[in-house]
Amino acid sequence: MTRFAEGARVGVLTTEPLGRVLDYLAPQGGCEAGDFVEVPLGPRLVVGVVWGPGEGGFDAAKLRRVERLLDVPPMREEMQTFLTRASAYTLTPLPAMLRLATRVPDLGAPPSARKVYRLAGDPPARLTEARARVLDALGEYGGAAVTLGELAGAAGVSTSVVKGLVAAGTLTEEDAPRDVAYPHLDPGLPGKPLNDDQTQAAHALRDGIASGHYGTTLLKGVTGSGKTEVYLEAVAATLAQGRQALVLLPEIALTAEFLSRVEARFGARPAEWHSGVTLTERRRCWRMVAEGGAQLVVGARSALFLPYRDLGLIVVDEEHDGSYKQEDGVLYNARDMAVLRAAGCSAQVVLASATPALETWANAESGKYARLDLTARYGSADLPEMRAIDMRDEEMPGGTWISPSLQAAVERRLAEGAQSLLFLNRRGYAPVTVCRACGYQIGCDDCDAKMVEHRFQKRLMCHQCGATKPIPTACPDCTAEGKLAPVGPGVERLAEEAVRLFPEARLAILSSDLFGSARALKAQIEDIAAGGADIVIGTQLVAKGHNFPKLTLVGVIDTDLGLRGSDLRAAERTFQLVRQVAGRAGRVEGRGLALMQTFQPEHPVIRAILTGEDEAFWRAEAAERRAIGMPPYGRLAGIILSGPQAAPLFEIGTALARSAGPLQRVGATVLGPALAPIARIRGRHRVRLLVKADKAAPLQAALADWVAQVKLPAQVRLAIDIDPQSFF
Repeated sequence: MTRFAEGARVGVLTTEPLGRVLDYLAPQGGCEAGDFVEVPLGPRLVVGVVWGPGEGGFDAAKLRRVERLLDVPPMREEMQTFLTRASAYTLTPLPAMLRLATRVPDLGAPPSARKVYRLAGDPPARLTEARARVLDALGEYGGAAVTLGELAGAAGVSTSVVKGLVAAGTLTEEDAPRDVAYPHLDPGLPGKPLNDDQTQAAHALRDGIASGHYGTTLLKGVTGSGKTEVYLEAVAATLAQGRQALVLLPEIALTAEFLSRVEARFGARPAEWHSGVTLTERRRCWRMVAEGGAQLVVGARSALFLPYRDLGLIVVDEEHDGSYKQEDGVLYNARDMAVLRAAGCSAQVVLASATPALETWANAESGKYARLDLTARYGSADLPEMRAIDMRDEEMPGGTWISPSLQAAVERRLAEGAQSLLFLNRRGYAPVTVCRACGYQIGCDDCDAKMVEHRFQKRLMCHQCGATKPIPTACPDCTAEGKLAPVGPGVERLAEEAVRLFPEARLAILSSDLFGSARALKAQIEDIAAGGADIVIGTQLVAKGHNFPKLTLVGVIDTDLGLRGSDLRAAERTFQLVRQVAGRAGRVEGRGLALMQTFQPEHPVIRAILTGEDEAFWRAEAAERRAIGMPPYGRLAGIILSGPQAAPLFEIGTALARSAGPLQRVGATVLGPALAPIARIRGRHRVRLLVKADKAAPLQAALADWVAQVKLPAQVRLAIDIDPQSFF
């Protein structure tokens, strides 16, 4: 690292939205590139990183001095390079990228003790509602010690309520050291016995780790084939070298089960990084990753931006999952950023999936990525049998969605003591509420979206902005009483039907909106896995890697749902989702059966799912995309203009479309402007343009020159989405 003497001109990057590095004078004692510092900016002190030498060009006497160095390990040059490259690829201002890398409380606070609170005794004799909320909140943290502010905030009470429980002996207040290292993970402990396919795959991954070079491998294995045990061998090889490993998971609900598997394999639990951990734990994780006190991190996509001291492996589990794409703020795909991060630190990447993204499949086909296949389920389990239920042949009363054929299959499982899963990828009770007198459909006040009825909560909810309102008794438009009716099913309405059909069965609903916390969801999943439900009704949440040993039947209520519309990835996503949810059946006890209710069993995607010919599906999908120059054989960039009025957005969009010279010079074309499919979200109107280019086109530089031609009014925002995954 470059060292700067006291008073030297240094460039400091802050997280403030200024878009550039600012010049300061080095503090007393000097500083080095990568040091975290506190600098004056206007009347405030803000955190920044010494990015390099100052730019110069003006009087040094006018520069202000760095206030102080923070007591944290400096940012490594590899991390600076990663943030710079990620900024250039996503066309995100560098300060916004730095913000992703510094999302930790009290970054500059020195190591010290802190007061934490944990359960110590029985509930008090006088258990008020506020005190009960504190105990519930503490239970949600799973026994972890939490700070006073965190506990009071989670419970929605004043700090005096928490201290009152300490005085009553229910809670204890302790001094705990900040930021202690995580327990040691022992890579020498034996893992589970592997079959031949797993052994060969694990050997190949270990060879990659041993090389010390960058490489990306697609680990493609059928559902239940034991991909996790294979990549844990790669984790073991990484830890044995003294390097760090990161495992990304698409869903927080998967974390608990995975942490237990890590503990069984390595003798201790790893570090966690996701929205469900406390702020105290986030600070500890950030610092220990930087200091080498955390060997393995299990986390969400943002864990890519932690300050690893020596990162040797990144695993992206269920790499096809759409949740790896961040759709607001900094727009990036964690799968792509994992490859970028690993390339800069000579690390290996493992992309694990039973149904990989077409981009990943194509990279493996071209030889850019290595590929390993697991073709059979682990142990004695077999892949589920796949069948279609042709809904054109089923006698279905109005307002029902479970066909007689599916009903009979569920009844057989109930008689056998096995579990069934009914899958419908719609939250709530009904997607639309319509007035039968005037035809009015209840929409969100701030979005161009219909309000979804959530009958369990007795509310209407907008799934775009989260706004809710009570379910009215009269039509808001024509005021007719008793004429509002739900249209279409959600999982809550499906559960209502299941109760009528199977009155003796124990039902569980897995839908993210029905759980107040990740821990409550985890408890429900554990109860189902232990046999606590006969019928599980769920959204796409159930497709994400869960293992329910007693589950032998999967019924897909509306297989055609994802095939409607003109989404570029509709076929791919439907194939992935249905194959994944079908893979929950028969993972342990007996061969599973997956029944797909469909009105178009002859559709190519449905046929591919039924036959299990994955490679034929990917080749056909790839051929279609190649023929029209769409990703992964071409490039796309989405431009989203938003503001309080639609007309100015169209004016700006039209001006951009007419000034497309920078794009035309690289062979790119512009489509639009047009209203976004959801034209207003949170009161802001939205207009989109789409840029299409050849795969080899230098698109980012052209886009930057193109949008620089327009000056945006104060309340208008322009976002660029490189490689968009959705077009709402």
